[in-house]
Amino acid sequence: MTVRNLGIIGGGTMGGGIAEVAAKSAINVVIQEPTVALGERAIRGIAASLDEAIAKWAITESEKRAILSRIKTTDSYKGFEKVDFVIEAIVESTEKKAKVFREVSQVCPPEAVIATNTSTISITYLGAQSGRPKQFLGMHFQPPVPKKPLVELVRGLETSDETLQRARQLAEVMGKTAIEVYEWPGYATTRIIIPLINEAMYVVMENVASAADVDIAMSKGCGMQKGPLHLADEMGLDAVLAQSEHLFRELGDLKYRPCPLLKKMVRAGHLGVKTGRGFFTYNHENKRE
Repeated sequence: MTVRNLGIIGGGTMGGGIAEVAAKSAINVVIQEPTVALGERAIRGIAASLDEAIAKWAITESEKRAILSRIKTTDSYKGFEKVDFVIEAIVESTEKKAKVFREVSQVCPPEAVIATNTSTISITYLGAQSGRPKQFLGMHFQPPVPKKPLVELVRGLETSDETLQRARQLAEVMGKTAIEVYEWPGYATTRIIIPLINEAMYVVMENVASAADVDIAMSKGCGMQKGPLHLADEMGLDAVLAQSEHLFRELGDLKYRPCPLLKKMVRAGHLGVKTGRGFFTYNHENKRE
């Protein structure tokens, strides 16, 4: 079953990126945010990302208008009664996500698949909260979504083969490479990247090297496309902290214990790209200064 209408819950960095890629793939998108203002902010973020693509000659102005015409916003669940597929991309909170899935399941069609972009929370638990565990799975996209070609398809205990296949088809239409993983805290990517980011933060905190030099070391010396601290800024330092704390609770391994510097920065409101300041500073176009 081809996905023609996609519902996205949350229009932040991840949700906005997913919406942009879907709309580029000729899929109609409706983004749900709690307020009209947040919906408008999501559209502005997508438009800014498209402007960046225009500057690089990747798309034209007319293509930008066509992409934006496929994206609508709502501060309720209006439009979700027609969607084929739902992807949730809100904050990493078990309680908030569970509430969202209980609500959206009452609105979207009974045959619709529901996916969560969570990187750490139990797919099986959230699927049970949705009331349709066989049609529930994780679709863990990588930030920034328009630029990263990978998505992890995460099976819960009851996720059906048909649901997994529909998610894989959607990923392919969106130009993504999908890998299949089974539910385990952190899956594959998060479980590997969080200790790397965390150790990079300790290197900065202990004055071994500056943030800039740490990233140069890992990009020039180890072949990373960008350094771990720039990556953390793009992910959102609050999200990195939430993922670290969850993995530490679930697995009990000290390598996931959040660096004190990370906690200090989050408390100060220095969350990375989305606030303009993290380990590095960013301009209004989210470009590193």
